[in-house]
Amino acid sequence: MVTLKNEYLQVEINELGAELTSVRSLENDLEYIWRADKKIWGRHAPILFPIVGRLKDDHYEYKGTSYEMHQHGFARDSVFEVVDSSDTHATLKLIDNDKTHKMYPFEFELVVSFDLKDHELHETYRVYNPDAENHLLFSVGGHPGFNTNLGADQTFEDVKLSVAPKQSYSQIPLKAPLNDADNAFPIDFTKSIPLTHETFKEDAIILELHDPETTVMLDNTKNDHGVALTVENAPYVGVWSPYPAEGSFVCIEPWWGIADSVNSTGKLEEKMGMNDLKPQSEASQSFEISFF
Repeated sequence: MVTLKNEYLQVEINELGAELTSVRSLENDLEYIWRADKKIWGRHAPILFPIVGRLKDDHYEYKGTSYEMHQHGFARDSVFEVVDSSDTHATLKLIDNDKTHKMYPFEFELVVSFDLKDHELHETYRVYNPDAENHLLFSVGGHPGFNTNLGADQTFEDVKLSVAPKQSYSQIPLKAPLNDADNAFPIDFTKSIPLTHETFKEDAIILELHDPETTVMLDNTKNDHGVALTVENAPYVGVWSPYPAEGSFVCIEPWWGIADSVNSTGKLEEKMGMNDLKPQSEASQSFEISFF
């Protein structure tokens, strides 16, 4: 376990999945990250790579060969190497190996960095293609789960969801587990939306982002505590909590990728939301989370 700490927050990161497992306030002992109750959702904040969401029938085809890979890919269940760490910074790395090649026939380096600054945690994903000849096709995303019981008298129904810029967004519906982007519809975020567990009856709220910088915030009507996640240049953000199982958390998920569409061909080169990285080049994606 890697621990970061400043005068405001203590952060814990597990080498398994490079997963953020705890963000605890040193001022009032609030824990912001979901506890990973396996009866409800047994993860804290998995990293999604090399796919986001689900493949149709959990398979895809690449250059005439069929591969099996399950929801959100394998990074979340892989052990990362700790490259460096200090009181307020950590870098972890995952590279391709014989096990990943059975699911994903690419060379890659996935480098995840965490930087703690005051009340904010900055998270960066750097994907490098070491191959001298072949392109790297990938998706990547975050999936942090945030506790909604940030006070003794607070319940899930006290939570509000806000998005800035305040405007109408295009929401992509799910025909779970696949996306139905052809039937996207507008959703009004000119004001906050109160949340209930039934909000997620049809699975995640998936927004197409229209602005280079977007902030998604969870606060509540009972106290001044919550979280705000800000991301630049992500094409999608998902907001999710389980249903009909009820957990006291909501995930805010910046995505550079998305689940297969209902009319997917199954070919990786044609998959919606994939990123194409040229040989020996790098892509970088990042977001920051404010805890208050």
